[in-house]
Amino acid sequence: MASASSTANGRSAPPAVADPPRLVGGFRTRIAILGVVVLAVFGVLLLRLWALQVLSGTHYLRAAQNNQLRTIRVQAPRGPIVDRNGRVLVTNVPGISILVWPTDLPKDGRYGELHRLAKLVRVPFAEIVADIRKHSSDPLAPVTIKESAREPEVAYLSEHKQDFRGVDVARTSLRHYPYGSLAAQVLGSVGEVTQQQLASKRGYRSGDEVGQSGIESRYDEYLRGQPGVVHLRVDSLGRTRSAPSPPTEPQPGYEIRLTLDARLQRAAEQALAYGIQTARLNGKWAADGGAIVALDPRDGSILALASNPTYNPGVLVGRHPHRQLAPLLNQKAAERANFPGVDRALAGTYPPGSTFKPVTALAAMEEHLVSPYDTLECTGRITIAKQIFKNWDPYIAAPLTMPVALARSCDTYFYQLGYRFWKLPPERKQPLQEWARRFGFGRPTGVDLGPEASGLLPTIRWRHETYTKTTDACCWQIDRLWKPGDSVQLAIGQKDLAVTPIQMARFYALIANGGQLVTPHLALDVEQAGGSVSPPIVRRPFAPAPPQRIQLDPTALSTVKLGLLEATHESFGTSNAIFGTFPVPIAGKTGTAEKHVQLPGFSGMMDQSWWCGYGPADNPTIVVCALIENGGHGGDAAAPAALRVFEQYFGVKAAGQGPVYSD
Repeated sequence: MASASSTANGRSAPPAVADPPRLVGGFRTRIAILGVVVLAVFGVLLLRLWALQVLSGTHYLRAAQNNQLRTIRVQAPRGPIVDRNGRVLVTNVPGISILVWPTDLPKDGRYGELHRLAKLVRVPFAEIVADIRKHSSDPLAPVTIKESAREPEVAYLSEHKQDFRGVDVARTSLRHYPYGSLAAQVLGSVGEVTQQQLASKRGYRSGDEVGQSGIESRYDEYLRGQPGVVHLRVDSLGRTRSAPSPPTEPQPGYEIRLTLDARLQRAAEQALAYGIQTARLNGKWAADGGAIVALDPRDGSILALASNPTYNPGVLVGRHPHRQLAPLLNQKAAERANFPGVDRALAGTYPPGSTFKPVTALAAMEEHLVSPYDTLECTGRITIAKQIFKNWDPYIAAPLTMPVALARSCDTYFYQLGYRFWKLPPERKQPLQEWARRFGFGRPTGVDLGPEASGLLPTIRWRHETYTKTTDACCWQIDRLWKPGDSVQLAIGQKDLAVTPIQMARFYALIANGGQLVTPHLALDVEQAGGSVSPPIVRRPFAPAPPQRIQLDPTALSTVKLGLLEATHESFGTSNAIFGTFPVPIAGKTGTAEKHVQLPGFSGMMDQSWWCGYGPADNPTIVVCALIENGGHGGDAAAPAALRVFEQYFGVKAAGQGPVYSD
């Protein structure tokens, strides 16, 4: 018998499908209420939006325009820079700057407005546009168009504010140089922060004024102070609608006291000009620059650092005609003016000539190649390795000891020492260069100013690296060899050797202080600026780096000192005519160094005039090193210039001078 779920033909019927769930009455009501609420909320929002934009749009737009919040970053007055005796070298004076807010310039006719502004303030239109574009990454910050604006310009802008939308004026402080060009390369300059500085230093903002060179740059963190911030409410024309609120007062920078003596610095700069003039009167028409370094050999304090030609740093404050700035900013103009922005005392490199002979003398005695009172023949010429080398004095023929050879500056005496260095076995390496490096040559001195050149101390390795198949295709296999002539020329400070005046001053300080290699420095301390407290409140003293003791044979050192004293006081000394009658005993050495120069209409070798020494000879407190570019013999130009620095330092004048010896 078939089951009840089977059909007549025996197939099973499909199972019954359940009815879908049905909404009960209460649940339907809740959904309907929720929908009405949502629609009501959206309706209210739409009505409010319509009311704000249509009914009250004009009112709120006017309110927004009349209540713009502007944040102004107020530059702090930079700290002053003073000399060791408190004489002010750099300070501030009040000024008014003209600013442009790029976002406030009218969209239509902005260039017309900038044209009118350029004509008013006498700043080229192209420069204004370039400045604004340079700050395009920060459009909310003001762009300084002109510093030190004149009163008529400020008054006109105030009276015609509606014609210069986005233009504003602000009080500021400007750098002032009471002594004009004095120590220009040392003090340096201030300028707007560059993109590179923004990326590398913290705490800088676009538009900030920061140190760009010299002491201003090296100690900017102390000099620049802390900027302030002011919030202002302004209308659409930039007119102030509220008092500054809340103001954050800028904190002035600290004062930097230098080791420089302003009076000695002035004397050094005048002495340089005198040395150049003297060289020209002696027929050296190309004498056109130089440097003088004066430092305390006991601790490396720099008393004077002069470089010629120079410039007035005031031309870098505000905007000046291009012709005044060109020698500092344009390569061709700088070349025509003989690079007044270069500090030759630190960055100029020259062969030292005979001022290097004390290095050779000390190295030769330390290496036992000669004894202090061994005699070597001093002749007018000498043949070494089939090559003839001449003496500056072609008529001399006498055996000389080391002190006399230094005093007479006999070239052939030192040629023989150079050849003895060359003949040393390979395992002895190059002791003359090794001693020279210990004395500070071939590397920066570490002075707290820059840029500083390293100079060049030639070695076998240097020749191999310099003369290669790539750099010297025709002759590299010969030029890379260290030949006898290389050692011979190095012994008298010639050929490839290059030094800076501050390196030479540092070496003569080592002789003067008994074998200590000092680190030259300019900063004495950081002080609270503007105080009336005496002595001043010192925030941070700058302790000089401890001198490095160079182990020298006392006999060798005393021998060199005797030679330098005889050079200035014996009748045969090369600078006796300059220093022989000076009331204070001075010891030092002349130098005449051949250097290849490239001048308009001339290319060839010219003599660089050197003199380096110290005083008093028995208890040195000052070292002076003078260089006159293309100045001829050391006794003709550099020595008279150095004498004037000693006269200022000791407060005495030299008696009449006789004929000048040269080397």
